[in-house]
Amino acid sequence: MARPDLNRVTGFYHGYINLVPQNDLMEAFRIQSPATIEFFGNVPSSKYDHRYAEGKWTVKEVLQHIIDSEWVFNYRALRFARKDSTPLLGFDEDLFAKNSKASQRNWNNMLEDFKALRKASELLFASFDAEQMENPGMSSGHPNYVLAMGYIVIGHALHHKNIVAARYL
Repeated sequence: MARPDLNRVTGFYHGYINLVPQNDLMEAFRIQSPATIEFFGNVPSSKYDHRYAEGKWTVKEVLQHIIDSEWVFNYRALRFARKDSTPLLGFDEDLFAKNSKASQRNWNNMLEDFKALRKASELLFASFDAEQMENPGMSSGHPNYVLAMGYIVIGHALHHKNIVAARYL
């Protein structure tokens, strides 16, 4: 299976898709998921509640954002795969972060949550056949499609992993 056709996806997501080096979605899950989990597993406990600047999210809030977003992206992919043409609304990531109560969560539980969700994501995308991977949909007022959503799941986590590495650690 080829990489996503960027002409079928709004430009907002191109950066996430382009962060994924693999040309096969399932290979990307096999390589990137363990690396991302290992990275967050190695974050020092002294950094969990760290903000690199006033008004920025803590590392816990970043991880919770990755988890929340992955749920949303998976839901979109499932709706598209099942040929549900209902346009899907966006979500307010800042509202989600504000109400996540990430600071009250146990870090190890958050990591387990992410591991379980990522395994579910991999199984979800593995369940789609070639036809389903090409199914289009609308989210946040823009076109998208199933294969691209899989790359977005992986690339979005990589994007935030890179930010944490550069600005928090």
